[in-house]
Amino acid sequence: MSALHRPGRTPAVPASPSPGASQEEIRRQNLGAVLRHVHVHGPTSRAELTTRLGLNRSTIGALAADLAAAGLVTEGAPVTTRRGRPSLVVSPRSNRVYAQALSIEPDRLRVARIGLGGRVLDLRDTPRPAGTSAVDAVVPLAALAHEMDRDVAADSIRVGVAVAVTDTTRDRDGRIRIGGPDETLRADIEAAFGDGRAGPTVLAGDLADIAALAEHVRGVAAGVDDLIYLHGSHGVSAGIIIEGRLVVGHGGRSGKVGHMVVNPGGLPCECGSRGCWQTEIGETALLRHAGRDAAPGAVQEVLRAAADGEPEAAAAVARVADWLGFGVANLVNVVNPDTVVFGGSLREIYLSGADVVRQRLDELALPASREHVQLLPAALGPDAALIGAAELAFAHLLADPLHIGSAA
Repeated sequence: MSALHRPGRTPAVPASPSPGASQEEIRRQNLGAVLRHVHVHGPTSRAELTTRLGLNRSTIGALAADLAAAGLVTEGAPVTTRRGRPSLVVSPRSNRVYAQALSIEPDRLRVARIGLGGRVLDLRDTPRPAGTSAVDAVVPLAALAHEMDRDVAADSIRVGVAVAVTDTTRDRDGRIRIGGPDETLRADIEAAFGDGRAGPTVLAGDLADIAALAEHVRGVAAGVDDLIYLHGSHGVSAGIIIEGRLVVGHGGRSGKVGHMVVNPGGLPCECGSRGCWQTEIGETALLRHAGRDAAPGAVQEVLRAAADGEPEAAAAVARVADWLGFGVANLVNVVNPDTVVFGGSLREIYLSGADVVRQRLDELALPASREHVQLLPAALGPDAALIGAAELAFAHLLADPLHIGSAA
């Protein structure tokens, strides 16, 4: 979606001020650097911030005091047995400052309140009725959020609202329908959440993109600047981060790797093409090869059976893993990432067939690309999209902390 924010990398130190930058601009940048550090890394002493951010002690002290006065952080003495005056510890005020994160998934609608620092404070969900569009989901999402708001303290600061949207929908006949979110989604969410506390804007993006951001900031790929996150559910999509920045493409619709044709003589895909990658590695393909019907929990049953040595299930996992490695090799040749992360149902398929995936990758990928690439299972599980959505919402606060803090 065009509303997707393109977050920059999280720097270890403040960027050098541009020539001619005013003292206020430099101060704002440094405030953002301090708040960003404790948001990503957790409680940090003033002494550590001085070392890690390359600013002097008096500057760090003044910045931390400003953030505390705005209600964004707290400062407290650490528990220590060392002699001398302890360095105050700067901590994000997770219980007071939060983002509202929404997730529109094929079968479920989820809402979370995520505090500064990435702490999940509350999470609620409800089934998504078959055949409902992303716009149809706004009303039940808002109902969940308003129910959640009853438990929020009156002095809390909501810095923004962000939503992760899957590009697949199950219709009333149980079939999967493919298509991007409705263009009016952002406006409808703004209307539903526009009670004066929604922050600067409502942000929205593809679920795989946002889950990639979450794994990049807080998950298995933290600190990795070039990565591909592969998400499997009813379909297959990717979030791609290059040089620390999310690549979203025109209209926010990049990453549809599930529709990369890998087998021209293969099965028809719901998109109208034939032999798409997701027809070989998706959940439907795994169940088909294992001779199982689609049903809740069926994919996990196949994976458990394969682990227990059931021949048909093991063969199904090996076949899907082989095609998974085939597509990954092509993506590695094109993108040359440092890491490929497997999320959603692809996480379990990768864990069950990692040797097969790696073997196919070694056969097909260019040596210069395959020798350094890491293949890793996602770490954040089903909450990745919500955590990533919160990071989108927090971006405005981290860019200009006192603007939002003083507006509360």
